[in-house]
Amino acid sequence: MEITVFDLALRYVGVQETPGSGDNPQVLAWLRRDAKWPKGDEVPWCSAFVNEMAWLLRLPRSKSLRARSWLGVGRPIDVEEAEPGWDVVILKRGSGEQPGPNVLDAPGHVGFYAGEEQKSVLLLGGNQSDAVNIRAFPRSRVLGVRRLLA
Repeated sequence: MEITVFDLALRYVGVQETPGSGDNPQVLAWLRRDAKWPKGDEVPWCSAFVNEMAWLLRLPRSKSLRARSWLGVGRPIDVEEAEPGWDVVILKRGSGEQPGPNVLDAPGHVGFYAGEEQKSVLLLGGNQSDAVNIRAFPRSRVLGVRRLLA
């Protein structure tokens, strides 16, 4: 049986930041794979989680803590083609007018495609309410979907 990046990521559901002044060493390890500056786990770590899962399976990765950096990784596909397994979804983050997918240096969120529910896309990701879990996001926030394995 072939393990997908989605299957691997599911094993980490429940990992969360340590509340208060402590830090979760697992989250810190994910953050520090590609950046040495994080001193604690209370920084955005969604891209660190996706990078770690991709690194573990020797898949292409962004090597950046910026969520939108994933817009340049893998093969672009339409959200209608997405399926759990090898697909990463990049979202706009924040309120008000947000730049489009051509702006990589802007707020975003990234996670693994986990399905759809009404007008929402489900993501398996890190730093979703400070934990790894599956959460629904409005489909209108999708900037792009990338397939990591051809």
